[in-house]
Amino acid sequence: MKIEYELIKKDKTTGARLGLIHYGDKTYETPMFMPVGTQATVKTLSPEQVAETHAGIILANTYHLWLRPTPEIIEKAGGLHGFMNWHGPILTDSGGYQVFSLAHNKKKDITEEGVHFKSELDGRKLFLTPEESIKIQNMLDSDIAMSFDECPPATADRTYLKNSIERTLRWAERGKKVHQNPNQCLFGIVQGGPHRDLRKWSAEETVKLGFDGYAVGGVANDDEEKEAMYQAVEYSVPYLPEDKLRYLMGVGEPVDLVECVARGIDIFDCVSPTRLARHGNALVWGVNYPKNAKKSGAKEKRINLKNARFTEDFTPIEEDCDCYTCKTYTKAYIHHLVKCDEAFGKTLLSIHNIRFLIRLTEKMREAIRNDAFDEFRREFLSS
Repeated sequence: MKIEYELIKKDKTTGARLGLIHYGDKTYETPMFMPVGTQATVKTLSPEQVAETHAGIILANTYHLWLRPTPEIIEKAGGLHGFMNWHGPILTDSGGYQVFSLAHNKKKDITEEGVHFKSELDGRKLFLTPEESIKIQNMLDSDIAMSFDECPPATADRTYLKNSIERTLRWAERGKKVHQNPNQCLFGIVQGGPHRDLRKWSAEETVKLGFDGYAVGGVANDDEEKEAMYQAVEYSVPYLPEDKLRYLMGVGEPVDLVECVARGIDIFDCVSPTRLARHGNALVWGVNYPKNAKKSGAKEKRINLKNARFTEDFTPIEEDCDCYTCKTYTKAYIHHLVKCDEAFGKTLLSIHNIRFLIRLTEKMREAIRNDAFDEFRREFLSS
């Protein structure tokens, strides 16, 4: 059961796209936000709770599952779907991001064959190649596998980036040759840092290799400026096929979803909604601060439920939110749970935050459908 993408409509004034992902007898609309289940679980949530947020595709992490419980065990369980009891599509990353962050000596440990690094669990010396990454993902039996690419640091100079792109293209070709799961899509990844010509070249050469979909990488670094992120998308997207999914890796701030949908991206993932939840933060459409309050978080559209001003706030996080959390509990109760470090507080906030981002994509889809995306974008960014 291999997923297929269908482009339905393009916005008249921006690059925003409305599309369909066909998955057997199920259909999912794009733009889409995908929750991250690093260790074959979305942190603090059951698969049923994730499904209730209207999530479509979810992610799992190749590197972590390679170390434990191992792809052999997951394969025996019937693949990731059976192992984690998720009946929708699953995307696995290549493991590259984690591996490159663990490589101690970048010049020495990153070779043409693959990457040498030490396990963060027990210090074992490990070696991951493009072929091994694809083999692991074949065994995990995800619906979308990602090519193994080099993840250059944000500070990399032009010469390094050019050499990195060349290596990533060779690795992508090697991975494609050993890909053997007929029900699994394989995506290529575009790199190139902040350089327009390198992005163009990377996109064009990756497309020549012929993948089922394409990702824009190298934009989710913590120190990345937003304008540089948007430019990287603008420099990459025009050279990607219109009839293939476009995936922006590791991006989940609400403003970034809106801006990058406007630039032609279809699907997103990020750990941010559950990470924010574990620190007591809730995503909100607009922040109404009391007089003289410190307005930290307004730009990011979030509130911190640890704040004492929520002690007697017996209203939901958002009045018009349809998630389980907002329909059932108040900010005062969640404030109490967060202050007591109760796990249920993290669960409630994770439900709300994931649903917030999915509701945001639903609203964007409706705006594209009604030829009103640019108006929606201006309203959202000013709220």
